Amino acid sequence: MPYFIIERNYAERAVFGEGVFDELNLINDEEEVRWLYSFLSIDRRKSYCVYEAESAEAILSAAMRAGLPADVITEVDGRVLPSGLFAAVE
Repeated sequence: MPYFIIERNYAERAVFGEGVFDELNLINDEEEVRWLYSFLSIDRRKSYCVYEAESAEAILSAAMRAGLPADVITEVDGRVLPSGLFAAVE
């Protein structure tokens, strides 16, 4: 299944309360996308999320349903390691 990096820009500092991720994961399951992990900027106004999904459209649909921004969705197929070698995303 393809991997994607999603850049999310928040109008205000992102705050994640209890139960938010339960609903998000349910929506992701229904849209057949899998959130692997995210990086959050120091000011909490931007995140970079790694997802596994069949398409960018599925990720966008899940984001819209969850009320989350999905400003840039980029499909990726590999990683460049510190050694300079290319490795598939797994």
